Amino acid sequence: MAARVQSKAVRATGETGVASLAMYDLPEVRAATDAWWRGLAAAFRREGIAEVPDRLDRKTGHHEVCLRSDLLFAQTCGYPLTHALAGRVALVATPCYAAEGCAGASYCSFIVVADGNPATAIADLRGARCAVNASDSQSGYSALRAAVAQHARDGRFFSAVTVSGSHVASLQLVAAGTVDVAAIDCVTYALVARHRPAALEGTRVLARTMPAPGLPYVTRGDAGDDRIARLRAGLQRAFADPQLEPARAALLLTAVAVLPLAAYDRIIAIEKDAVAAGYPTVA
Repeated sequence: MAARVQSKAVRATGETGVASLAMYDLPEVRAATDAWWRGLAAAFRREGIAEVPDRLDRKTGHHEVCLRSDLLFAQTCGYPLTHALAGRVALVATPCYAAEGCAGASYCSFIVVADGNPATAIADLRGARCAVNASDSQSGYSALRAAVAQHARDGRFFSAVTVSGSHVASLQLVAAGTVDVAAIDCVTYALVARHRPAALEGTRVLARTMPAPGLPYVTRGDAGDDRIARLRAGLQRAFADPQLEPARAALLLTAVAVLPLAAYDRIIAIEKDAVAAGYPTVA
């Protein structure tokens, strides 16, 4: 009863939180993302959460939205979760995807090169031109750093590093021959393969990076145990809703796992191993 009274009070003040699902929100799946959010929103409300927004925020950057005091729900990368966002957001759950390279709540990156690239192993890429999507990306930066660390000499491996801004942009650079290699999140790769197969023409997967926990759902850091429990219950409700199956299928979503925050220490360990090998940055 207390929860209902609290919910009515929040509604009466007109307060709503902010939500974002920006990480895999390609234009081709935007309608499915919106449908998935409508289902999640309904499920969260049924769990007694009142300040659920009707629409996703697509104007605020995914990092900035995670730092908002009114954050209700968002998806972020595991690297920010363990670094810039550590202690500032609370882990809710980790979605699982039906994409090659995923296993349960874990995922990896595909190291992509041009079809004509003669490399047969990562060591063969010494001196290549590399693209990374961002320096705070597990899939596009830290996983690649770990993959080449043992082959680096005096902290260097590539001849040049370009920051592309996104996995899709990195793929475009490889396909165009502007760079030679990039590490692409396997879920993004699967969505691109489904909706933009031409974007993969002229490229091939050379190798996979080591796995890590997937991109987590988070809420604001001071949400409290009750709020997190309600969000988790809402997620379970939405993943079990047969009416949301088309949206889940379009987004490659299969299930949701509740991992301990310590599971993401794997990402910290991957970085530490590369640093210990004398390769602190992709260079």
